[in-house]
Amino acid sequence: MAALVTGVAGFIGFHVAHALAARGEAVIGIDSMQRSHNPALTEGRRKALAGIEGFTFAQVDVADAGAMERLFKEHPDIDRIVHLAGQAGVRYSVENPYIYLRNNIEAFVVLLETCRALPALKHLAYASSSSVYGANAKLPFSIEDRTDSPVSLYGATKKAMEVIGHSHARMYGLRLSGLRFFTVYGPWGRPDMAAYMFTEKIIAGTPIQVYNRGEMRRDFTYIDDIVAGILGCLDRPPAAGVHRVYNLGNNRSEDLTDFIAAIERAAGRKAIVEYLPMQPGDMTETYADIEASRRDFGFAPQIGIGEGMARFVAWYRDYYRL
Repeated sequence: MAALVTGVAGFIGFHVAHALAARGEAVIGIDSMQRSHNPALTEGRRKALAGIEGFTFAQVDVADAGAMERLFKEHPDIDRIVHLAGQAGVRYSVENPYIYLRNNIEAFVVLLETCRALPALKHLAYASSSSVYGANAKLPFSIEDRTDSPVSLYGATKKAMEVIGHSHARMYGLRLSGLRFFTVYGPWGRPDMAAYMFTEKIIAGTPIQVYNRGEMRRDFTYIDDIVAGILGCLDRPPAAGVHRVYNLGNNRSEDLTDFIAAIERAAGRKAIVEYLPMQPGDMTETYADIEASRRDFGFAPQIGIGEGMARFVAWYRDYYRL
């Protein structure tokens, strides 16, 4: 039996594949290797995975139905799927909306349709996002809350994926779990995220752009905690025909200014701050209620922003030889 990880050269996919292989799993990783925020970093992740025992890579675009059909014919032993491929980021969805429809909604439909041919498939867990909560004013965000008021196209595509997942589970007896990630950061992270951008600029001594005068709060979640949650969920599939959703967050909403201070301490430099207005599609605060994740698969985040950013800054300096 084997686990398939889509988007394996992406930030979270890279770490999930490592963790699965580390516990002796056969892992098939696929990635289109296109539309990357930083092609060199994406290729670096792929190369870092290449020598791992039990890992196999294939360059495949999930939105390509023919390619996915061929993949599943070649690997009928796939029994679990972690779907992390897709187009992430709120702000880029304002600039290039069409790519979100293809890489999130269309690709997910292709995956759901083609994976029905897998005879051994036990569970498909996929990436959703805290952005589905949109204009929800109630905190913390609970999986019981309504999610029909997203404030970005990105959030809307993730909500659409959840609805499509629910219908496919019911129609075809699939076992699906949607995982709403909350501001994930850590080594090998995305260059368009605050942790990476702020670290890069603080170390370089250039200004960081802080929106809404810093009056924002985020449930920053370290990558190791997210991976533990993904694997915990993957190991506990629902009944046939059931679609579940879970929050994976640190269960602690932090002031953006405190997050910046954690980076300053780790980097040993003060930030030069340029304050800007709120950006379209941004949320003022995110905060995850993780009771369901804790109850169903023992999710228990361990890493706070102080330790997490110290680890990230150390990785950043090592990776760029600073």
